[in-house]
Amino acid sequence: MDPTVQLELSVDRGSPVPLYFQLSQQLESAIEHGVLTPGTLLGNEIELAGRLGLSRPTVRQAIQTLVDKGLLVRRRGVGTQVVHSQVKRPLELSSLYDDLEAAGQRPTTKVLVNTVVAASAEVAAALGVAEGGEVHRVERLRLTHGEPMAYMCNHLPPGLLDLDTGQLEATGLYRLMRTAGITLHSARQTIGARAATAGEAERLGEQTGAPLLTMERVTFDDTGRAVEFGSHTYRPSRYSFEFQLLVRS
Repeated sequence: MDPTVQLELSVDRGSPVPLYFQLSQQLESAIEHGVLTPGTLLGNEIELAGRLGLSRPTVRQAIQTLVDKGLLVRRRGVGTQVVHSQVKRPLELSSLYDDLEAAGQRPTTKVLVNTVVAASAEVAAALGVAEGGEVHRVERLRLTHGEPMAYMCNHLPPGLLDLDTGQLEATGLYRLMRTAGITLHSARQTIGARAATAGEAERLGEQTGAPLLTMERVTFDDTGRAVEFGSHTYRPSRYSFEFQLLVRS
């Protein structure tokens, strides 16, 4: 069965919004909300055009818009297929795990490193501990639908909480902190971009030199204590940050 038959698709010919854009927005919403799941094949363009009373070029333009966004892909001999939607993360104090769950992305985690190390100058300054002192280092690979999305390296002060590898793979770091009675209050965060090193490219399934989003964050509890210093890299094809800007009067 054509999966788009099950969607409530409609267009408003009286609207100034182009018909192709109305259709593409409805299909994009269905993908982002998991109604059209990754791997789903869209129906025949001719049938969809006939059902909506649209021309075939209009339907083709709507689909091409989503192909350009990376939400659909045309495969020779297969047809037009839904691929993984990009997660849009709001800039607020939340964990990637929680954001992925909220987006219906079924996150999984692979713990690469879970150990105690000597604090570098950068880590010591971020966490307010002595350089060379012990800190906990955790490196994780976050995946959605079996594909890597982000590599996360986190440092925590010693004795903050028990970081069990099994728990780290089952849930998010912030959730473990809250369970341990730590009240997360605020964070200082920097976002950037750079080319992937060979190691990063291999971890994230990208080409060496491919662009990556970066984020560094120092998180504080309600007493003002630094409880986490994170350095993360993300695949921009699967992930973006959302800003809400307010105009000062």
